Order: sequence, then structure tokens, then C-alpha cells
Amino acid sequence: MTTDLPDAVKPDHLTEALRRHGVLSAGRVRDVVTEGQRDTLVSRIARLKLTFDGPAEKAPTSLILKMSRPPDRMPAEWAAREVVFYDTVAPATPGGLLLDCFDAAQSPHAKSWYLLLEDLTDSHHVATEWPLPPTEAQCHAIVAVLARFHAAWWDASRAGLSVATPPDRPTLRGLYERLEGFWANLADCLGERLSADRRRIIERFFAAPPHFARVATGKNLSVVHGDAHVWNVFLPNDDSDGSARLFDWDTWRTGLPATDLAYMMATHWYPERRRRFEQPLLDHYHATLVAAGIKGYDRAALDHDYRLAVLFQLIVPVVQSNVGIPPAIWWNHLERIMLAIDDLGCRELLES
Repeated sequence: MTTDLPDAVKPDHLTEALRRHGVLSAGRVRDVVTEGQRDTLVSRIARLKLTFDGPAEKAPTSLILKMSRPPDRMPAEWAAREVVFYDTVAPATPGGLLLDCFDAAQSPHAKSWYLLLEDLTDSHHVATEWPLPPTEAQCHAIVAVLARFHAAWWDASRAGLSVATPPDRPTLRGLYERLEGFWANLADCLGERLSADRRRIIERFFAAPPHFARVATGKNLSVVHGDAHVWNVFLPNDDSDGSARLFDWDTWRTGLPATDLAYMMATHWYPERRRRFEQPLLDHYHATLVAAGIKGYDRAALDHDYRLAVLFQLIVPVVQSNVGIPPAIWWNHLERIMLAIDDLGCRELLES
């Protein structure tokens, strides 16, 4: 497959990008070869192999190009969120948690964007082939890197971003009005295939989202990945501790950190696996937060936030069904979320 690539992959542009990043001085990029180009649900990805003229000892010999892929059914204000992340959040994040970004740009008018990212193809791997779950040890590594990232931004205010300042209620209400429209579309699509009981749960959620009051406290919040399934983490080939890296930040936001845990487990795991691993992984997550210096957030608070976050997962299939994600994905998400809601007694949170 071939496609037009942005000017950003031309040798002169790459030379300047690598110089700005401090990994190239006297040398220059001579040639760029594109390998392994592929499409994902929301983007186009290619590996770039670089050759240089002159000294380039610190420069990477390969990069990952991630770019927009038409047609894009995502709302305009959701496009290029990952560019914003790498422009603002990533530079203020401690090293070793994210991929290095060498260049990021967007064209809001054209809804186009691109990123030039660190290539970990030779040193890291994704835990499993989707949809197979990871091993217990891999899950511990994934939960730990999420905890370290959350801890780095816990109630933080820097880089023009105040995590502890919640969105005002009119802004939240406006967002949920759009989501309610998505829900109306899904409800019409499913008809009687969605039981009256499950329909009532979703309607109660949108009528009075129970996490609003929790987020409004402005405490124990962080930057949230938003798409923290286990295939969005690179694990080191040598199993070295603390070397996992998070990637794919196109749905990041601020909010309840437990949202990422609920998305990883309640949205993606069937009950038998979730019941086996859920509490031990929450224990490990909390212990990692404490080790990172987070105070005043006990294990019971995490349990409460996790249950709220499981309810919040109802948004996932509602949005996915409206933006072109196949039913094979969002229907299974909806089923698993509903089972988790029942397992964890989340219905009572809709009544409080």
C-alpha cells in the first residue's frame, strides 16, 4: 500500500527536527525509506528508515510516522488530540514513561496531523496479539507504568494544564449533551436487542453522571490516557523493570485516574479473568502510587473511584458505535461493562 506522505518526512525537515531535539548536530539526513505502512482504525502508521551524511552518532536510524487517515468520522474537536499531548503534556512528563516525539504538527482546517515518534520495534513488544489477554506479570508491568504516569501528574499544575481544576459544569453538560445524542442513535439502532433493564441503566447514567461530583472536588485527579487497553503499552524485550512505555494518546484528558484501570479490565476482560486479577492489580496500582509519593488517597478511595470509573465506561460503546468502530468491538465492550456493573454493585452509585 502506498499513500502520500507529509513534507515532514523529507530529509531537510527531518534534519531540522532531529537538530531541535538535540540528537543531531553536524550531520544531515540523506535518505528516507518507508517500511511497513499500515492503517489502524483512526490513523496511518509507517516506519521510516534514515541514512545520514556526516556524524550522527546520537540520531535514531528509524522513526515511526503516525498521521491522520481519511475518512475521519471523529468530531473535529477530537482530532489531533495526540499532537496537543506531545506539545504540552509529554515535555513536562518524567522520562521513561512515554515515547520520545521528534516532531508534531496539525492542520485544523484540513483535519490532518502527524507525529514523528521514537521507534521501539527492536527493543520492545506489545504483550499479545489482540484480543488475547496478557500474562499476570505483563499486567503488573502495565498497571505499574500507568500508576507512575498518573503519579507524575497527580493534582499537578504545569505546562499550562491544571489537572486539579475540573471543567466547569456547563462545559461538562455540553459534552454530555453530545454524548446523549450518540446514545439516542445507538438506542435506535439496537431497539429491542437492548433490554429494558440495561436501557434504564444507561439512561440513569446520562441523566445524572455519578462521577461529576467526584471530579468537581478537584482532588486526586490526573492526566488520563483514555484508551489504556493492554495493547497500548510497549513492554521491554529483556523484561527489565520500569521500562514499559505508554503510547497512543489521541483520547487523553484529565479526570479520575481509575478510568484507565476500568477501561483496561472492565471494558476488555470477561468476568472470569477480571474476577481473578482485578483486586490484585488494583492493590499493585495503589502500592505503586504510594511508592511514587502519593499521599492522602487510601485503598478504599481507589475502590470507590474504580466503581465510578466502571460506570463511566458506558460512554465507550456509545461513542464507538457513532464514529465508525465495528460492532464486533463495541458490542462486546457493552456486554462486558454491563457484567462488571452488576459484579461490582455499581447500580447503587446511580441512586446516590
